[in-house]
Order: sequence, then structure tokens, then C-alpha cells
Amino acid sequence: MLKSFSPKLGIDLGTTNVLVFVPGEGVVLNEPSVVAVSDNNEVLAVGAEAKRMIGRTPESIRAYRPMKDGVIADYRVTEAMLRYFLRKALSRYNIFRPEVMVSVPAGVSSTEKRAVVEAAANAGAKNAYVVKEPILAAIGAGVPIYEPQGHMIVDIGGGTIDVAVIALGGIVAANSVKCAGNRIDASIIDYVKKTRNLSIGEKTAEDIKITVGSSLPLEEELSMEIKGRDVLSGLPRTTDIKTNEVVRAISRELREMVKAIKDVFQETPPELAADIIDHGVIMTGGTSQLRNFPELIRRRTGVKALLADQALFCVAKGTGVALEHLDTYKRAIMTKR
Repeated sequence: MLKSFSPKLGIDLGTTNVLVFVPGEGVVLNEPSVVAVSDNNEVLAVGAEAKRMIGRTPESIRAYRPMKDGVIADYRVTEAMLRYFLRKALSRYNIFRPEVMVSVPAGVSSTEKRAVVEAAANAGAKNAYVVKEPILAAIGAGVPIYEPQGHMIVDIGGGTIDVAVIALGGIVAANSVKCAGNRIDASIIDYVKKTRNLSIGEKTAEDIKITVGSSLPLEEELSMEIKGRDVLSGLPRTTDIKTNEVVRAISRELREMVKAIKDVFQETPPELAADIIDHGVIMTGGTSQLRNFPELIRRRTGVKALLADQALFCVAKGTGVALEHLDTYKRAIMTKR
């Protein structure tokens, strides 16, 4: 049998970050899903370089995210972004077009799936496959998805929280809610504006979330100095923010995410619910790394929650494993071009 020379690439196409996985090499690329576009629609920068421009561009340049809530909001720009990442991940000398597997949120429509497949094909993929994120997250977290046992995966990224109960290689019950990391950042921006009269940007809000943020109040609070623009005087100003304030600021978003998990529990058959009590809820994705998140889920649902190893890379690792064993995972894979 002839060996295929096509290189294989797995892409975790997220609202906040794009991760590219090469089987045998691991995650070769982890960059923000941001594109800087000029007035006449020319793509000027992609990834980390474009992210540095957010909030700092002149009027003629726009730096923004072409993915919204895990799906393509701007098709042309997403295609340019994918082309850039494919080129960067494959060496210049590779003349073969790659086989690409892309992750999509559990709740996307078939039209949205087709858009992803077409964007990947137009960006230079020989074949493009699309797989739902919870399945890939489970594979990447080392969950044996084909066993007749129930596993609950909670994948929380920048745009969506995907909750799914997986058994026998398929999704039994699932829910995808557009409330995740980006909504938390927005709440922090609002809170600082209301309580401190200070305007801060997305990057500062994200820093606050990572440095002092938590899902539950802490007895020994962490504190952080933040800089922004005074709403009243318009002048730059510095202030401090503490952990428990951040907990208050993001409580609504946390409630919404916990509700997404509870909703899936209500649809889960009793036998699988029993399995989940035994195994616990497995958490993946960048936002699941927020301090005390697993503990919050345990308190609200009564089921223990575990953070997967390298939670941020689980979906990307899952694409790699699925690409290596395409025949095994055929049932979970959709659309080929």
C-alpha cells in the first residue's frame, strides 16, 4: 500500500486562540486568532503580531477577531488567517497539500460546518475534516470514548462553553452556550468602569482574570495594580483590584456556565449519570484554568470535577490523535472535501 505523503495538521480554531498540532511533533503553533486589516481590505498582520495592535491602531487599520463565539463571523479574513497558519506550520519546502482536521463547537449548524471545511480547503488543505470540540477534547484528555461508559466533558474556551456526555464514541447529550472567557473579560471591563470610573482594555481585563481572578472568594485575596483612562478627567490613572471583587464581577457568567452543565445533566440517561459520578466531570479549554473552577462545579452540582492535563491543548491534541487513527474515529468525523 502506498504511503500518503500528505502532511497532517490538526487545527483548534478557537475564538481567542488558534492552535496547530502536527502528529509526532505536538502543538507547533499557538497564536491569537486576530487579524489586522487595512482600509482597502488588505490583511496586514495575523496572530500574535496582530494582537499587539488591538486597541492601538490608527483609523486606517482594524485589528479584530474573525471568529465569534466559536464560528466564522468574517469568512474572507478567516480564510486568510487559516492560510497564514497552514503556511507557518508547514515548512516552506513542503510541496504536498496537508490533510487538515478542524474543531468546531458542539452546537454549530451544518452550514457553519461547511463554511469551516471550505475555508480550510481554500486555504490550501487537500482534505478537510470537521469534528465537534467535546469529542476532540475527550480524545486529547485521554478519555476512552468508545467504551460503553459515560464521560462528561466541559470544554470552556474564549467564545463558548461546550458540555457533552460521550459514550460509545458519540455524543449522548450536549449543550453549547456562548458564555466563556471573552464574556468574563467584558464583565471585568464593565465592573472596573462602574466601581472605579476607569476605562481599561481587553488585554488588561484578561490579565486581571489570569493574575487575580477566581471562581470562588478567597480568604487571602490577591491584589493587582491596573492602569487605564479615567472616565471623568480623561487622564491616565492607576488603581488596585482584588480577587473577591473579580469574583463578584463575573458571578453572572459563572452562574450561566454552571447552568449549561446542569442542563446537560438533566438530559443524561440515569446509567450514564451514575458513570459520571464515578469518573467525575473532565474540564478542558483555557478558561477552565480559572482558579477554583473545578471546586465551583463540585459545589454546585455535587459531582467532582477534574482539570485535564494541559487543559488548553486538549482539543489540539485530540485532532492529532484522530488524524493518526482516522479509521478508528471515522464515526465521529464529519464532512470531507
